[in-house]
Amino acid sequence: VDSILIDEARTPLIISGQAQKSTQLYLQANAVVRMLSKDTDFTYDEKTKGVQLTEDGITKVEKAFNIENLFDLSHVTLNHHILQALKAHVSMQKDVDYVVQDEEIVIVDSFTGRLMKGRRYSDGLHQAIEAKEGVEIQNESMTMATITFQNYFRMYEKLSGMTGTAKTEEEEFRNIYNMNVVVIPTNKPIARDDRPDLIYASMEGKFRAVVEEIAERYQKGQPVLVGTVAVETSELISRLLTKKGVRHNVLNAKNHEREAEIILEAGQKGAVTIATNMAGRGTDIKLGEGVLDLGGLAVIGTERHESRRIDNQLRGRSGRQGDPGVTQFYLSMEDELMRRFGSDNMKSMMERLGMADDQPIQSKMVSRAVESAQKRVEGNNFDARKQLLSYDDVLRQQREIIYKQRFEVLDSENLREIVLSMIKSVITRSVEAHAPIIEEEEKWNLQGIIDYVNATLLQEGDVTVADLQGKEPEEMIEVIYAKVQERYNDKEEELTSEQMREFEKVVLLRAVDTKWINHIDAMDHLRQGIHLRAYGQTDPLREYQHEGFAMFESMVLAIEEDAARYVMKAEIRNNLQRQEVAKGQAVNPKEDTSGKTKKKQPVRKADNIKRNDLCPCGSGQKYKNCHGKVE
Repeated sequence: VDSILIDEARTPLIISGQAQKSTQLYLQANAVVRMLSKDTDFTYDEKTKGVQLTEDGITKVEKAFNIENLFDLSHVTLNHHILQALKAHVSMQKDVDYVVQDEEIVIVDSFTGRLMKGRRYSDGLHQAIEAKEGVEIQNESMTMATITFQNYFRMYEKLSGMTGTAKTEEEEFRNIYNMNVVVIPTNKPIARDDRPDLIYASMEGKFRAVVEEIAERYQKGQPVLVGTVAVETSELISRLLTKKGVRHNVLNAKNHEREAEIILEAGQKGAVTIATNMAGRGTDIKLGEGVLDLGGLAVIGTERHESRRIDNQLRGRSGRQGDPGVTQFYLSMEDELMRRFGSDNMKSMMERLGMADDQPIQSKMVSRAVESAQKRVEGNNFDARKQLLSYDDVLRQQREIIYKQRFEVLDSENLREIVLSMIKSVITRSVEAHAPIIEEEEKWNLQGIIDYVNATLLQEGDVTVADLQGKEPEEMIEVIYAKVQERYNDKEEELTSEQMREFEKVVLLRAVDTKWINHIDAMDHLRQGIHLRAYGQTDPLREYQHEGFAMFESMVLAIEEDAARYVMKAEIRNNLQRQEVAKGQAVNPKEDTSGKTKKKQPVRKADNIKRNDLCPCGSGQKYKNCHGKVE
């Protein structure tokens, strides 16, 4: 349950489609970034994994693309591509964050060590990695719908689950999901020997000691499970053991097909298994004959994970159900966790003592320092998840409104009243904008109202300036609305009522979906830059709520306008056309795919054309309304 509700909770669930974008820029950005060098052209912060261009780097990029100012508004896209290419080269490591498999970039889950097929990094980062590794660049995806794990699971009335390692995350379970963590004692007392960490000055010394320890236990016949954080580390230890002549199995994201078979053998006499976090959670390793007498399964951790839970999970592979076992973690001052959060004075202390590479220190103080580093990382991750949730709550309220509206559209038999009320509010807004009550009548722009109504709702000549002159705004609205109802009734007569109901549904869904997808995208862009508001002494979250609400309001108005325009202006030719509407294509049959309006073609009247047949000119209108119109 902690895997689902906590580890996964930083990643929102996304339904995506494809956005048509050129891949050329990714290749160009990649080629330029390859020429940049660390510290002179860009800086890299290990704690935040942030990469920034320096002045020299900016100059080089501007020279390469032959532009004057990289931060000009017209170069926003280029700037974004350069930063993503930098990220791909500097902070994303092959065989740690991702692997290249079958000419594709596959993400490695940092918590479980498993491959996440079908998942892609968003915001163009995946394409930047594809350019870096020289595989085919796939189209960027476009978000159709999104929800965070927390909000998804909070939709359930009841939540519960089991795990061996929830105590360290008790606060998060209570705050986010309102779930209490209850510890159930083990069935048999734990007989496992959890030894204090051994700390070495360098990574090289640490790995030598790990290999010595494995070889020693291998000679005795005691099975060993070696836990590594990255695919890379598992392969390095594998090479060192091969040199030593120790037979072993490697279980990582690259050979996960043999997972069951490797785990089956892992508890047998003389077995050595090197595994990433894949073997850390919920894996029951059965001990072979005679192994209990040798001290059970020995678990060796090659570095501490940034979360205490994941270390505890690895430890828990040994000493199950009262069996004996031993666990030992080997650390070095060069490990990522120690570099990012361990204090530098520990390393200088080891250097002052003149300790050799392969001479470990074992002290409670060091173990406490490691644990406090892990607590800090866990705290950071909790804050990140909490932050993500508070921002998603803004979108959640909007999502609930839109989805409720969508379900109503799908469930309703007759949307005529809804569509007409949308049309009325569109007319009202237009009249209020062009003929505001606070202005004198002479200043009203009646022609503006007519132009808008002609473009959006009616045919030319249906309503004229003369019809509106001398009337109050409310009366103008009624005049136009009456004309719209008349046109609406004609349209329903031309089609059948059944077809008209279906058409209303298709048009409304198309308007809602298109605008909502664009809104999600816009909210995402707003979210990315909103933290800068903190410099102006304002709370970014509150600013996000205010601006998000304003954007939502304008989206609702845009949905009404779109629905009104398409219902009144679009012609339905046949079922195929309706199908295309449902797929989100343009619905105006007078427009070809290039977006240019087709001109009416001259038509010779043949005797066999009936008034209600489609006009042969290709306009999509009935003959009586097109070339058969009696002037």
